[in-house]
Amino acid sequence: MPDGPVILNNTPLVALSVLGRLDFLRRLFGEVLIPQAVCDEFLAVEAESRRAILAAAPWICSVPLTEPRRALAYAGLDLGEAEVLALGEERSARLLVIDERKARRYAERMKFSVTGTLGLLLLGKKRGLIASITDEATRLQQAGLYLSLPLLAKAKEIAGE
Repeated sequence: MPDGPVILNNTPLVALSVLGRLDFLRRLFGEVLIPQAVCDEFLAVEAESRRAILAAAPWICSVPLTEPRRALAYAGLDLGEAEVLALGEERSARLLVIDERKARRYAERMKFSVTGTLGLLLLGKKRGLIASITDEATRLQQAGLYLSLPLLAKAKEIAGE
């Protein structure tokens, strides 16, 4: 894997926050970056508690784009996703963590390594950080987060569950 940073989009950030597993990011990658638009999206709901969550996770660093106009190149994506891709370009990211299909397709065309929330959970299970993908996925679903059933089935299969 290249030496560049890991860059995270809002949905995986929310999911790990809901699970109380932001420590995954530190344990798996050290520091991770989020562009300002992702930080803004994350703080748009329950701002006070989420601001405290980020303050308690200093390994999650919000950074501005050097060239903000670069994000305009990604038609059809929300600003957070577009800034994840733009920051990935600017910083030669080794991994983008994005759940949304359209943004993942952009990232794959750009030759980025991409994973999502379920991929992080799989990596966490492989490294012994969680016991069960099924249990964590159930908690996410109970919290109202959408998980693709075919992707969840594949993740469970890979995890041997």
